Amino acid sequence: MRHVDVPLLGVNLGHVGFLAESERADLAQTVQWIASRSYSVEERMTIDVTVWHRGAMVAHTWALNEAAIEKASRERMIEVVTEVDGKPLTSYGCDGIVLATPTGSTAYAFSAGGPIVWPEVEALLITPISAHALFAKPLVVSPRSTLAVEILGRTDAHGVLWCDGRRSVDLPPGARVEVTKSPVPVRLARTSTTPFSARLVRKFELPIHGWRGPVPGGPHAGLGPMVPEVPPVAWTPQGTEEGASHSHGGPVDASIADADEPKQEHT
Repeated sequence: MRHVDVPLLGVNLGHVGFLAESERADLAQTVQWIASRSYSVEERMTIDVTVWHRGAMVAHTWALNEAAIEKASRERMIEVVTEVDGKPLTSYGCDGIVLATPTGSTAYAFSAGGPIVWPEVEALLITPISAHALFAKPLVVSPRSTLAVEILGRTDAHGVLWCDGRRSVDLPPGARVEVTKSPVPVRLARTSTTPFSARLVRKFELPIHGWRGPVPGGPHAGLGPMVPEVPPVAWTPQGTEEGASHSHGGPVDASIADADEPKQEHT
């Protein structure tokens, strides 16, 4: 779906649905917006994922949310060593480790205790899962970095790689997973201009009572309070600036898919 010039529009069939632009009950209105091209197009960063074993590449795939390396059996941890830009960082036993994009920071990485990263920020995230170590904190690194995780041979425990919870690769001891920013983004159709901060408040029902708003005369004066939704505006052609999220509209993928977190649901 990354290699076609058709934006995707997600319908929330789960609980949170950060990528979803429509709820199940709003499908009729959503179809009208698509027909009138009242939407903008937002590009989301993806990652390329390569698996090596004994010097040979055994798999190459991609992910929008995350590449999750997990233990293959419940009874024992996997031993891993992490690497950034060709330099080892640390090793530990763990249930797994999540290598995520900013889009994935509200999915599996969020459940593992990782930070939420605004989608406009280009970065790569490293989030351990139940690591048995003193230094096992989530990390945010440059999008130009190369991340790697190796399955150590201290035990015979195997791992498994899951990309967006849909594509899996077995990881025997000695396997190496490399992750880089992909040059090919995913294009999403947006029918509203709701800020990401407002989406966070609405999806997680965050308490904001007592908020006074920007100081009058300050740089953010006149913005008004956060609102749950902003009505869509009619799409008009415009050029795409470097780093901008809008590009030409065009038809939306007719197969409106469930865009909820592919790995698991979050409440």
